[in-house]
Amino acid sequence: MQRLIGFLVVLATVIGGFMMAGGNVAMLWQPAEFVIILGAGVGALIIGNSSYVLKDLLGQLKAQFVKQPDQSQLYKELLMLMYQLLETIRSKGFRELEDHVENPQVSSIFISYPAVLENPELLVFVCDNVRLLSMGKINAYDLDALLEQEIQTIEQQKLKPSTALHGIAEAMPGFGILAAVGGIIITMQHLDGPLSEIGYHVAAALVGTFIGIFACYCLFEPLSSAMEAYVKKQTAVFECVRAVLVAHAKGHVAVVATDSGRKLITEDLKPSFTEMEDWINSKAA
Repeated sequence: MQRLIGFLVVLATVIGGFMMAGGNVAMLWQPAEFVIILGAGVGALIIGNSSYVLKDLLGQLKAQFVKQPDQSQLYKELLMLMYQLLETIRSKGFRELEDHVENPQVSSIFISYPAVLENPELLVFVCDNVRLLSMGKINAYDLDALLEQEIQTIEQQKLKPSTALHGIAEAMPGFGILAAVGGIIITMQHLDGPLSEIGYHVAAALVGTFIGIFACYCLFEPLSSAMEAYVKKQTAVFECVRAVLVAHAKGHVAVVATDSGRKLITEDLKPSFTEMEDWINSKAA
């Protein structure tokens, strides 16, 4: 909803300002210019990106206009899950978790945390790296470096759609000029016509430049930034898990290790230590 409101504000102010200056808004409707500019942009996206990136791009674009799940609940369940896993390791050993991490969908531990179960990438990340810990022979520093590299790879892959859209946004003014040049060519074909007709064709050509600049700075570039922020928000949960596992590998008790993950949560979502402690106590009760 926020994205849609923002776009409507931009559209209203740009078109409204144009009309206040005496412009004829009907003149901005040039279907041929839209076909050239937007068609060239879509074609360039298809040429320059794999089908996987294009599919992910559509998914991330859709996510900007639908309500997202409450991440505060996800972090609450994630912290509780990590605490329970570490406590199980401490009291019963890694072997007790083998069946849980192999089949989390039917695990008596994981089933208590539906928000984590509904996030398949996070679920795989937790299970794989708890399984890695169970193998032993990896110190905290090596584990930290390994998890950092894995998270960077995940993030880089997820950022490809926003990077692709950013590239198209930068190209939009150029596509606008392309459409404008086409309009000027058409104008040259009517030089023997009345002055009003020549003026109409020149104005139509300049609309192409207008559309290209508008699409770049008012549509695609903001959407690219929003998608990048969306990816950063989605991958932040992996950093939380990383901090917990590394702290555990350093020998910290479960509650301290879990708090290491809590401290990496952004301020708008971060629970206080007291809140986290209350969750743990209520779970243990």
